[in-house]
Amino acid sequence: MRPDDKITWVEFDLLYDFMVEVFEKLGVPADEARICGDVLIGSDKRGIDSHGIGRLKTIYYDRIKAGIQFPQTKIDVIKDTPTTAVLDANHGMGMVASHKANLMAIEKAKKNGLGMVAVRNSTHYGFCGYYALQATNAGMIGITGTNARPSVPPTFGVENMLGTNPLVFGIPTDEEFPFILDAATSISQRGKIEVYDRAEKDLPVGWVIGHDGEYKTDTKQVLKDLVAGTAALLPLGGAGEETGGYKGYGYSAVVEILSAALQDGSYMKQLLGFDADGNRQPYKLGHFFLAINVENFIELDRFKAISGDICRNLRNSKKVPGAERIYTAGEKEYLAGLERDGKGAPVNANLQKQIETMREECGLSQYRFPFDND
Repeated sequence: MRPDDKITWVEFDLLYDFMVEVFEKLGVPADEARICGDVLIGSDKRGIDSHGIGRLKTIYYDRIKAGIQFPQTKIDVIKDTPTTAVLDANHGMGMVASHKANLMAIEKAKKNGLGMVAVRNSTHYGFCGYYALQATNAGMIGITGTNARPSVPPTFGVENMLGTNPLVFGIPTDEEFPFILDAATSISQRGKIEVYDRAEKDLPVGWVIGHDGEYKTDTKQVLKDLVAGTAALLPLGGAGEETGGYKGYGYSAVVEILSAALQDGSYMKQLLGFDADGNRQPYKLGHFFLAINVENFIELDRFKAISGDICRNLRNSKKVPGAERIYTAGEKEYLAGLERDGKGAPVNANLQKQIETMREECGLSQYRFPFDND
């Protein structure tokens, strides 16, 4: 029986409360633990299982335990102007530093039309759409990106040089959901590989390439090879130029530059998480957040009407034979949220084991989950 054959749905409030208490047990201050929990559960609510409860242990819990990420986030303001700022997160919680940075960008945009804040020496900041949604909820256009540990090669290469480096846009519309383009600049990203690993499934051909130039599909081996640097996730468009792989490579490089050069931060192989002697160290990630005040260009309602009309026209355009519908960015996540409301998040057998481990180690026996009765 595969782990995905034994999925239990767990309500969001229970998962959120559990995650917040786990963060607190690790030393994250209560108010900041709630921010971290909000980011993670926000991913699960939108059907993005690669960045929710499934990453609590493997990304945050294990790294704090290993001492390469600090539970308390000391944020230094390196530079601050009416429209820009540079922050140093000092290897604390990336979600906490990013929450502050994004709100700073939004406030600057409210006052001056535009706001951009860059962060250095940070850690994994969760699913990017969280920050895009913050901007659209404030009537802003939001743009964010982050670099990550190297796992993507340049076109015609096989060495993992760039991160999966998402470039994310949030745009308000007059619909029930904003336009949220939340995607890596690689075909897939490590979190999705981990989802396949928990489900014990092989990867699709064309996602990962080895140093021999051959595609790799053994999920468990790929995760090992990514750490060893002997496999790489291909950029959007795939290998070579024929299917446009240079485009994904180019956009990834843009994100790498903006995530590092604006704030004098680390980049590429400096983000591997190991020092010269092979010892684990903080990842030193960089992020950027740009907020654009629509009202400085056009009345917000008019902007929303136009952007909404563009989305509706796209969805109503002629479909390929056999296709049921066309989607616009953010729509599937919105629909997933409606479908999961009152149902919760799917927790398979491998993820159940992770939750049980954290519950035991943190002394949180008061938390009982539906799968405890299985």
